Amino acid sequence: MARVISTDEVKQRIDAGSAVVLEALPQSYYDEAHLPGALNLPLDEVDDRAAALIPDKDAEVIVYCTDTSCSNSGIASDRLVELGYTNVFTYTAGKRDWVGNGLPTESAQ
Repeated sequence: MARVISTDEVKQRIDAGSAVVLEALPQSYYDEAHLPGALNLPLDEVDDRAAALIPDKDAEVIVYCTDTSCSNSGIASDRLVELGYTNVFTYTAGKRDWVGNGLPTESAQ
């Protein structure tokens, strides 16, 4: 089971470059705004794309979506654990909390 991680912990790991950060929302939401350095892994593509995006099953992985009302991050995190990933975190507060704290995002545009 994935562990829940706080906004401060996510920021520290992004700043340190120590984790693979994944947005578990459809491409259009990712393109609009995503956490710095995050990769897009929509929930329905986890099985097909996880190995290519995260070749090291022991890497620190943080999965997020919109906020606590969105279940994508929890489902995707649990699936990564089922696929053999050993160091998975779920950022349940998600993108809404990140932006609400005035933290930067990136976009595809």
